Amino acid sequence: MKTVDRITISVIQHRLESIVEEMGEAMLRTAYSQILNSSRDFSTAVFDGQGRLAAQAEHVPLHVGALPFAVKAVREFFGDDIHPGDVFLLNDPYHGGNHLPDLTCFVPVFVEASDKPVFWTLNRAHQSDIGGATHGSYNPAATEIYQEGLRISPLKLVDRGNVREDVLHMICTNVRHAHDFRGDLRAMIGSANGGAVRIGALIAEYSVETVQAAIEEILDGTDRQTRACISEWKDGVYEGESILDDDGHGTENIRLHAVVTKKGDSLHVDLTGCDPQVKGIVNSSYANTVSAVHMALAFLIDPRTPKNEGAFRSIGLTTKPGTIAHPLEPAPVTLSTNHPSQEICECVIKALTGACPERAFAGWGRRYRIAIKGTNPRTGKDFIWHMFHARPGGGASIEGDGWPGAGEVPSGGGLKFGSTEVGEARFPLFFKKHEFRPDCAGDGKYRGGMGAILELRMETQEEGVANCAGDGRFHPPYGLLGGKPGLPHHYRKLSANGEERVLKTKEVGVPVLPGDLFVLESSGGGGYGNPSERDPAARARDLENGFVTDKAATATSAG
Repeated sequence: MKTVDRITISVIQHRLESIVEEMGEAMLRTAYSQILNSSRDFSTAVFDGQGRLAAQAEHVPLHVGALPFAVKAVREFFGDDIHPGDVFLLNDPYHGGNHLPDLTCFVPVFVEASDKPVFWTLNRAHQSDIGGATHGSYNPAATEIYQEGLRISPLKLVDRGNVREDVLHMICTNVRHAHDFRGDLRAMIGSANGGAVRIGALIAEYSVETVQAAIEEILDGTDRQTRACISEWKDGVYEGESILDDDGHGTENIRLHAVVTKKGDSLHVDLTGCDPQVKGIVNSSYANTVSAVHMALAFLIDPRTPKNEGAFRSIGLTTKPGTIAHPLEPAPVTLSTNHPSQEICECVIKALTGACPERAFAGWGRRYRIAIKGTNPRTGKDFIWHMFHARPGGGASIEGDGWPGAGEVPSGGGLKFGSTEVGEARFPLFFKKHEFRPDCAGDGKYRGGMGAILELRMETQEEGVANCAGDGRFHPPYGLLGGKPGLPHHYRKLSANGEERVLKTKEVGVPVLPGDLFVLESSGGGGYGNPSERDPAARARDLENGFVTDKAATATSAG
């Protein structure tokens, strides 16, 4: 292997990071759907010819941990039938996907002297719709994956530069709003192709041997950094547990359990104690589970450590097939990217609180989304709107209060709620209120991040329909090391006739009438540390800012 000096290694590392960031910017500026061009529910990455993660952009942490399984699936399925100009697609969770809505685009990168790819550029993006029994890609009524949407195992969409129009037409025929889907797919391909061009320029400047040798050093160096961090933690065997509300089909209080062994500079996570797989959509495919475990480690190590393949060599995983953390096909898994991936991550972090309490953090709010389908009276066209607003609060840590409106753990703050103005312009919606929810955050030396209150009125003229998918109505974000839990979600729909409907986290076919008002109150994050140690000046600021009310502040002082 060629020897590369440290300066060149550093330059190549930062070039790779800039390439994946540029891929993300291209996606953001060219995608059609608001879920992508505003809420940013996508990720970009570069893999080397061996299928190892070389660089990822800081988008959605959970996406990238499963990508090695997807690259492996494409490489194994197509073997030697991979050529310059090819573009591949995949979304199937049992072939390395997270869940069906997350479609992945792969572009192989070649050099003249090689008949095999030396790199891969990838874009994984959540589609507004991927077919299935209900709109918006989530089907809480599903009891098997076939009811969740179109399954795409490793597939070649572009063959040596030529689009396979029959295949593209077949896919678009099976999704709602095919025009937007085509636009988003073009954006994904353009993003990945742009990354391939930049990789080609990097190779032309430094040679493929130099870039490959630098990547070896980058991955090895990341492994050393990660192990150095882990080695500072206390050895031992630790346990953590987290509970899901339900699966939407009658199974409640679903248990996720982790036994984490820390020895020297390595970790091993045992998830064999998780509950059996369930009927509903909260099962987690194996690739998604691995990603959730890796995500937990990524949150605990030094934030300056690159999150590439080397960062995860130090952690092992054992699962039990047939459990919620390793379901058997054809179990439905659509909600897995939020739940139970968040709960798997929580188990690991709770367990390792005993080993590295200064790095652990309290519970974040859970995902609870609504997708509304109807007809826009201004255009006469059908629409699907995904609710990314009313983001819950993040958990507090030794570094301070939790982030307000940070969202759920698997996104790591990477998902944004879309512009209210753009939402009102594109959809028949009126945002009556969107503000912080008082008294929702868990108390502590450092309090949890604030959740939100959203009041959203429908400006439709015909009846529409909504579905809900999420968790966190009954099990709130946990407090840590004496901190208090945040409040759980509370979602309602008020109709003009005075009828009030409390929304469940997993239901389909919710009628949406003209003038209906959604009143959505999201969780606050969990608190960290003993509340008696909170700075009085911080409490005064909370009261001044309306984060707590007079009644809550008085109760805290009396306690």
